[in-house]
Amino acid sequence: MGGKRVHPRAKPDVPLVLPPHVHALLGDEAEQLLAALQGPSPVSIRANPLKPVGLAGEQVPWCLNGRYLGERPVFTLDPLFHAGAYYVQEAGSMLLEQAFLAAGTLPRDAVVLDLCAAPGGKSTHLASLIPPDALLVCNEPVRSRQDALMENLWKWGRADVVVTGAEPNAFAALGPCCDLILVDAPCSGEGMFRKDPHARAQWGPNLVEGCATRQRHILDAAWALLKPGGHLIYSTCTWETCENEDQVQRLTDRGAEVIPITTDPAWGVQANELGLRCYPHRVRGEGFFIALVRKPEAGDGSMPGLAPATSNPPIPAHVGDWLRTDRDQHVTERDDVLYAVDPCWASFVHELATALRVCAPGIPVALRKGGSWLPHPALALNELLHPRAFAALSIDQQTALGYLRGEALLAANAAGTVLVRHHNLPLGWANGAGNRYNNRWPAPWRIRMR
Repeated sequence: MGGKRVHPRAKPDVPLVLPPHVHALLGDEAEQLLAALQGPSPVSIRANPLKPVGLAGEQVPWCLNGRYLGERPVFTLDPLFHAGAYYVQEAGSMLLEQAFLAAGTLPRDAVVLDLCAAPGGKSTHLASLIPPDALLVCNEPVRSRQDALMENLWKWGRADVVVTGAEPNAFAALGPCCDLILVDAPCSGEGMFRKDPHARAQWGPNLVEGCATRQRHILDAAWALLKPGGHLIYSTCTWETCENEDQVQRLTDRGAEVIPITTDPAWGVQANELGLRCYPHRVRGEGFFIALVRKPEAGDGSMPGLAPATSNPPIPAHVGDWLRTDRDQHVTERDDVLYAVDPCWASFVHELATALRVCAPGIPVALRKGGSWLPHPALALNELLHPRAFAALSIDQQTALGYLRGEALLAANAAGTVLVRHHNLPLGWANGAGNRYNNRWPAPWRIRMR
């Protein structure tokens, strides 16, 4: 979806009424918007290029892997969803791809920061767009949202992803270190009026004012973190000018250059000198705003390179056998979990952990049980896994649903750890116990629906 909405769980039985400023913005078109908001929301997903399964559907025109679906299935009961084959995402939010393309080519060793990342829709999109050697840092200050962010990122399966849990100003000690920053800001949520009754229930002038103030603080922190010559993408799911164009204008007053984002007129996206707006009566999606700015160069534009990597601690021999052999890994142990990241990022991740709270200093690859290490659930779903490290157990859809509910898998002479697969995609681990394989799908991820 678009920017995060900030609201209590209010009663949803609120009539659909457009805020006065929307009438001022759209004039006679406001009635067309109101009619569109009273209809059904389009259903869209974004496929994972790391896990191609040939998903059907009409392409979202501004996103290579975006797909519209004719109807909304029960995603919870689709094992491919749990395997990370796709992410359910509102189509307008996928305009992030066009903003990314407009920013031009990133350095191979880029640091990319999603500053307001949960639940992970745009983080997983960035994970599919950035260079394979880049580091993706996904930050979520609200602790109750961090587990969902990690789950979605780990299921997506990209290596070199770090999850942090800090207020944006906590990054200040790092100085300008990021080549690209995404601020998908907490907002008043007008663009979700059709999709989310709670967005209608919680809207009000005080919320708008509070969100605008918070957005200014977040953008100030982001601007300080951005390298000279780096790019910042700003987005919300509101139509409030004070939360959109006014925020971008503040950055231009500090020297930012607005970079136009290319669109096709057939898409129905409205462009102005500061960004793009999506209205559901024009665009096949929800309400959305996105803008791209560039920070001016400083001096000759040169910046210090990466600090030398810290020494690579030895990986337990059998754990090393689980990992791909074509890329080295630096491991960090925390709370009986081994996390892996490319050695070139080890010093930077250490600096992060010194400055602020790091939830996951890389991809979890192993967890300690007793005196031994077991493969972590995230490793089963990640590109770091060596494809022949474990025997595979392929299961059909109904068996997969039972596995995702936490059920054991019946078998004969079951022994050792196996990689459970469905539709040729890894799902997770199971341990042999004679006449069955015991389930190692994480309890918090289990399907509760019958």
